[in-house]
Amino acid sequence: MSESLLVATRKGLFILDRGRSRSGSNWRIARTAFIGDNVVLAAADPRDKTLYAALSLGHFGGKMHRSADRGATWEEIAVPEYPEPPGGKSPDVCPMRGTEIPWKLALLWSLSPGGADQPGRMWCGTIPGGLFRSDDRGGSWSLVRSLWDNPARKEWLGGGYDYPGIHSIIVDPRDSKHITVGVSCGGVWESFNDGETWACCAEGMVAVYMPPERQRDPIIQDPHIVVASRNHPDAMWTQHHNGIFRTVDGCKKWTEVENAPVSNFGFACAVHPDDPDTAWFVPAVKDEKRVPVDGKLVVTRTRDGGENFDVLTEGLPQEHAYDIVFRHALDIDSSGECLAFGSTTGSLFASENQGEKWDCISRHLPPIYAVRFV
Repeated sequence: MSESLLVATRKGLFILDRGRSRSGSNWRIARTAFIGDNVVLAAADPRDKTLYAALSLGHFGGKMHRSADRGATWEEIAVPEYPEPPGGKSPDVCPMRGTEIPWKLALLWSLSPGGADQPGRMWCGTIPGGLFRSDDRGGSWSLVRSLWDNPARKEWLGGGYDYPGIHSIIVDPRDSKHITVGVSCGGVWESFNDGETWACCAEGMVAVYMPPERQRDPIIQDPHIVVASRNHPDAMWTQHHNGIFRTVDGCKKWTEVENAPVSNFGFACAVHPDDPDTAWFVPAVKDEKRVPVDGKLVVTRTRDGGENFDVLTEGLPQEHAYDIVFRHALDIDSSGECLAFGSTTGSLFASENQGEKWDCISRHLPPIYAVRFV
């Protein structure tokens, strides 16, 4: 089981270590960093144990830091930068809002290490929809122009943010040149040649917020998060704005899961690393509401590919709970037994038994953006 937990919040990064007691395991805050600053992401590179933290500092923009000593010290590293747009080029315009999409970093939205055969490789997804690559552990970044310059990008929409963005990056453990990214709102994109060329692979998803003739258009879909089973990477799940979808054939076809209880809307999703039919979700009331259904915080779980679900409540507040769990704020450890999630109210929960029972680690953290096991 993982022994540390990274929790990125509105007011700092918290690193928790696992302790042991007769009742099982428990978690304690071992270190903090960037207290008072808006830490939007945290990630761990399993290849060399480096930790990464991404910050969004308002007027001062995005910042990125890394640590080689489990968070005891941090060094600032480069931040992805967009090039100047070509002279004479017409501005990129969001087709939904009619507003200009700038060639400028708005938010660092996803971080993922490359394959085991790519030391130093890191991927970063951003708003307004750029994918960046580093081959020196974040010392420098380059925009993946093959995706940015793809004509279909002009069809991508802003969802909850004004501009589209890349929130999910999956590197195939069998082939590090095979990369899958999730875009809100731009569907799912796949490259088999280390990002030289891309194809949209969101066939089967449905976006009911669009006019009927465009609801099944792959390039305007809004997957809130895309996750893959570690040892079965052709099996992926997404919590979409309009439901839950899964693929078992490496994104060739997505199938809607129609039996989700409580609500089919939410942001977070986790899949078991060894059992691709087992996945977890945190449902909510959709669109402008974005609160738990009936004020009850629950986690739903399927063990059979979405045919049936359990509604998991033990240890979770069941009245007047208004916790929303953001897309990066639910994670599962490498054993597939322990899960953790954090909410917008600063509550942090963990389960040692696949969600059967939840323990509240803290109720007093700042709003939580991301939770990751190390």
